[in-house]
Amino acid sequence: MNYAGPGDETAACEGLELVPFQGLRYDPERVGSLAAVTSPPYDVVVRPDGLHHLESADPHNIVRLILPQDTTPAVRNQQAADTLRQWLSEGVLTTDSEPALYVYEQRDDDLLQRGVIGALRLSEPADGVVLPHEDVMPHVVADRAALMRATSANLEPLLLTYRGDGSVTGTAAVVERAARREPLLSTTTEDGYSHRLWAVTDPAELAEIREDLRRHQALIADGHHRWATYLRLRAEHPSPGPWDYGLVLLVDTARHPLRVRAIHRLLHHLPVSEALAAVSPHFRVRHLEVPLAEALTALAAAAAEGNAFLLAGDGAFHLIDRPSPDLLARTVPADRPEAWRTLDATVLHAALLEHVWHIPEDSPAHIAYIHDTAATVEKAERDGGTAVLMHPVREEVVRDLARQGVTMPRKSTSFGPKPASGLVLRALRS
Repeated sequence: MNYAGPGDETAACEGLELVPFQGLRYDPERVGSLAAVTSPPYDVVVRPDGLHHLESADPHNIVRLILPQDTTPAVRNQQAADTLRQWLSEGVLTTDSEPALYVYEQRDDDLLQRGVIGALRLSEPADGVVLPHEDVMPHVVADRAALMRATSANLEPLLLTYRGDGSVTGTAAVVERAARREPLLSTTTEDGYSHRLWAVTDPAELAEIREDLRRHQALIADGHHRWATYLRLRAEHPSPGPWDYGLVLLVDTARHPLRVRAIHRLLHHLPVSEALAAVSPHFRVRHLEVPLAEALTALAAAAAEGNAFLLAGDGAFHLIDRPSPDLLARTVPADRPEAWRTLDATVLHAALLEHVWHIPEDSPAHIAYIHDTAATVEKAERDGGTAVLMHPVREEVVRDLARQGVTMPRKSTSFGPKPASGLVLRALRS
């Protein structure tokens, strides 16, 4: 890779290579509705409530593949593989007749997002083609890898972004032309988003996308663990072959900016009273007897001035901010850029989790990562734990750190809207 500089995505290089594939898609005649068989990505499903809701929506809901339920990992993964084979043999899932790239649209009242789903050639971070911005948890990568091995399939696309020049040329032109045609499928999910999908099979249009994307690099917006899984499985299989590629959705954020939200933490075994007692010598603590929306407004105001978090779980909200400079000096590594050292996620993991609360960040028994704010609070109140609510990071900060090769603490950001799982899958045949 020979980029002119860290801010130049369009310098001459061998960049993104997105190739067509024969998608696996639900036969609308064999399921209750397309909306009923879709799911959020596996790590957004709030277990067990959301899982049970999705399983009961339709017996063929994709959650039975991406989050199979049984007593042991081996049994769960075999169950997913058996279910996939059964759905294929029964015609619940069918294979498209020819390879395609898929234009995918998501829309709600105030957002329109369009991108292209395809099989992306895998690359290492050092290549500078696909930039990660978060660390991953090894046990999650191992879990996803075992599932993909068992099913020999990419069950849901990752969300990647790139920056075009804002013009309607290249990939953007193909996307806009596709959106004027009759879609392969159209559905509206219960979260209010409408989804449409088109197949691009014309050789000239595929070449137009190929020539455009080879000038760009991408940022992993959502799916770091699945990208790491792709790389692990590529190393296990002969090359060249289907495991050299992974299923992704590519979105040009110059035309379709993503929403950036925080991912919150649920500390299972730490009551709020104990969390506050431990943190009070190091942070300013203010107790807020207000609704969630007002508490989040207060958090945003405090976060504009420095590191700030909301603690919840006892029926109230507790805003903690103004961390002790001595605590930060003792706990935050000094060998990283200033933008990394001052991240809320950095301070949370380095100072609070490790040194103040003594909670291992990679132990599911102690900590959960939840996207939905209200669900995090409700689960903390129900279980007697502590919800740590975060303020989102700006996309520019994420992209700048990624270009410097600096990864953020795990689960630092939530880009969206995320692609719905279940609209198109990719089979891997060696």
